[in-house]
Amino acid sequence: MMIDRDIDRAHALVIDGNPTSRSVMAAQLRDLGVGHVKQTSRVTEARLALEQRPYDIVLCDYHFEGTDMSGQDLLDELRRENLLPYSTVFIMVTGEATYSKVVEAAEAALDSYLLKPYTAQALGERLIEARRRKRVLCDIFEALEQGRHAEAAKLCLRRYHARESYWLFCARLASELLLKLDRQAEARQIYETVANEKNIPWARLGVGRAQFAAGEVTPARRTVEALLRDSPEHADGYDVLGRLQVDQGEFSNALMTYRTAAQLTPGCMLRLQHCGTLAFYEGERDEAIRMLDRVVAMGLKSKLFDALTLMLLALLRHDTADTKALGVACDLIRKFLERHPDSRRLQRMEVASSALRLLLARKSDEAVALARSLAAGVDDDGFDVEASNILLALWTRLPSDAVEPDEMENLARAIAMRFCVSKAVTEVLVASAQRREPVASVIRGCHATITAIAEEAMAHSVRGRPGVAVAELLRQGTDTRNAKLIEMAGLVARRHAGAIEGQDALLAEAAALQRRYCQPITHLAGVRRTGRSPGGLVVRT
Repeated sequence: MMIDRDIDRAHALVIDGNPTSRSVMAAQLRDLGVGHVKQTSRVTEARLALEQRPYDIVLCDYHFEGTDMSGQDLLDELRRENLLPYSTVFIMVTGEATYSKVVEAAEAALDSYLLKPYTAQALGERLIEARRRKRVLCDIFEALEQGRHAEAAKLCLRRYHARESYWLFCARLASELLLKLDRQAEARQIYETVANEKNIPWARLGVGRAQFAAGEVTPARRTVEALLRDSPEHADGYDVLGRLQVDQGEFSNALMTYRTAAQLTPGCMLRLQHCGTLAFYEGERDEAIRMLDRVVAMGLKSKLFDALTLMLLALLRHDTADTKALGVACDLIRKFLERHPDSRRLQRMEVASSALRLLLARKSDEAVALARSLAAGVDDDGFDVEASNILLALWTRLPSDAVEPDEMENLARAIAMRFCVSKAVTEVLVASAQRREPVASVIRGCHATITAIAEEAMAHSVRGRPGVAVAELLRQGTDTRNAKLIEMAGLVARRHAGAIEGQDALLAEAAALQRRYCQPITHLAGVRRTGRSPGGLVVRT
């Protein structure tokens, strides 16, 4: 039975821990005409297989013995990190028929859901319908794969407004694209319409995400908290709430939030990494080790694995004087560096972890030399917040008699004057320094200084002297390399276009400084700030 004319060229992946069930599913796919079928029994192996090549069809069991990770967790993680093409048909197979599981499947934009026992005919019907949807929406998927997001949004909106087939999926995808295109008001309108009509959790969460994207932090938080009161098992809602809390510097609350998310999805590597890293910054050593060790056990080879996990484990193993475990972490960092020898990030981690190893070996002088070599790069263009966190964490672990107090404070001051752009960044720097005094006070004092400089410049602008404001912001921005001051200079110069003498030169200077020093913060307190917006449908880029 050939379910469509192209099925013989399709590649399928069957994921099931039961060998008999797995063989039956593979045979059914071949009987339906699928040309290439691969089988695997483990979720970790399936993740790697899906990272390495695209599949047209994935047939995945929901439950796997001996692991916390479910088929749903695998699907969520792959889509969250852009590792599953739109063209892939993903069908979940399970014996669980509870309402919550069916809702969970619908929330994940799953292509189909089969309840055991099922017939080959039922599988064929599901595949026919799922592949039909891929064909009907092929113009949208093609635009997305080619990065034509505005065009894809327009096509989705046309189908949504006309209430044509698959309009609900198109509404969700259109909203996601509008957020990426900075058209928050339009996205919010769609989310609100769908939420009112259908009361679907992803639409309600979308309202909060649109508010967050528009800078309406307090309303966004109220929206997300209201959703979680009504739907306490909606894991994506905790992702958004956790991100809001991190951005507001509430790391303790964010840790509690990510604990809940990790409990709901214990096999999700990203949520475990977020939870373990926040536990590290909050000083919850045992919890951090437990969580981060689980992440390492789940898959070092996965694209979802972040080497920061190993760096934090190295710091934690130093703190517990576990020489053997520290050695393991150092060796793994070195292996990562061997695979990516040009990575400045991994080079820093390798030097820092080596210094920790020397400290446990009572070779303080050699450890201090490595720490100073890292500190020498504080003014480099590519030095970032994460590098600052690692550096502060290392320096506050050096013996007090190995460095002069002024040397430590001067280092903290240089870092803080450059990177204290918000309360959240300031507090993560303080946490990296283990909240040690006087370093913590130095960092917070620098944040206050940067805020005062910004306020003084804005006062000049309000009094009708925008040129003075821009010049002062550029001067201070050049001295400190602080992204907040540099970006403010550009904003003021553009806002008062025509009223500032030598405006073009000032704008050019601000743009040059932005290119050098205003790089996006990719991690904050261990929570990723790149890739998919938390709680959102994946849009491949």
